[in-house]
Amino acid sequence: MRYAMLLSPSANRAYGESVAELAAAELEICRPEAREVHTRAIGGVDYLIFDLEDVPSRLSGTFAMFALLPDDLLRPVTLERDGVLDEDLVTIPKYQGKTNEQFTRLLLDVTLAAVDRPPGPRSVLDPMCGRGTTLTTAWRAGHDAAGVEADPKAVEQFSAFLRTWLRRKRLKHRVEQVPVRREGRSLGKKLEATVRPEGARELSLTVFTGDTRDSAALFGKRRFDAVVVDAPYGVVHGSSTGRDRERSPATLLGEAVGVWAGQLRAGGALGISWNTHGLRREDLAGLVAAAGLEPQDHGPWRRLAHRVDASIRRDVLVARKA
Repeated sequence: MRYAMLLSPSANRAYGESVAELAAAELEICRPEAREVHTRAIGGVDYLIFDLEDVPSRLSGTFAMFALLPDDLLRPVTLERDGVLDEDLVTIPKYQGKTNEQFTRLLLDVTLAAVDRPPGPRSVLDPMCGRGTTLTTAWRAGHDAAGVEADPKAVEQFSAFLRTWLRRKRLKHRVEQVPVRREGRSLGKKLEATVRPEGARELSLTVFTGDTRDSAALFGKRRFDAVVVDAPYGVVHGSSTGRDRERSPATLLGEAVGVWAGQLRAGGALGISWNTHGLRREDLAGLVAAAGLEPQDHGPWRRLAHRVDASIRRDVLVARKA
């Protein structure tokens, strides 16, 4: 069957200009059996066209799906519900520096596509989680989520939003923050939350306040199917090395990638988005390989770079733990 996917409009103009190319790459990564993938205008509107035997699932760039019939006639295709929780869990929070929700979904999708483990719900770690966009995106997709964040205020704001949202939705849930102490020393706080979506299994979420380079120590023996990181861009998100704030994420990533790789289960995957103006793709691939991971660095995996603004060209690197 030939399909025509209507692309989602984006509030970010620069990202919107890249949606078609990103959607094509995401489709080829997540559904490698798709054929004849290309973009074409029908009635003056761009669609992503492709051949697939079964009905495709919703991707980050999907607005609507149609079966493409002769004479460019479009027959609407009903897609499965997008997520086990409502979309406004991700879209309501608005704040400076928040990553585009559509891109967060893409980053999660392509990282999970690289996981080589038995099918089922995944456990997702964002060791630089900010105010939780990646974590709530993982929850919507039916996965358990965990994070580390250096800014205690960001975790407090995320906790307050989560508690309010869950109460308003009248879902069975638990949200609490507890102090973390080891050997008589305070290590910050831990946010723990659970929710039982209607018709789905209970989901868990854990966030520690602390340095991302201490992620392995904070979570102990716990391992994850995927680590998903939107690294500092060096503009709004300056990267902190514990000494000075610097514009390049290279130093921080050099110190943290090995820690994150050690938290993956065998067959798990690490997905990193970053600003290539501060670190070349080849250099990041070298850091990831040195940590014992296998970069996915061919075909559509290399077509995820796009412009965010004049000072940020964002790319995505995904690597698997053998």
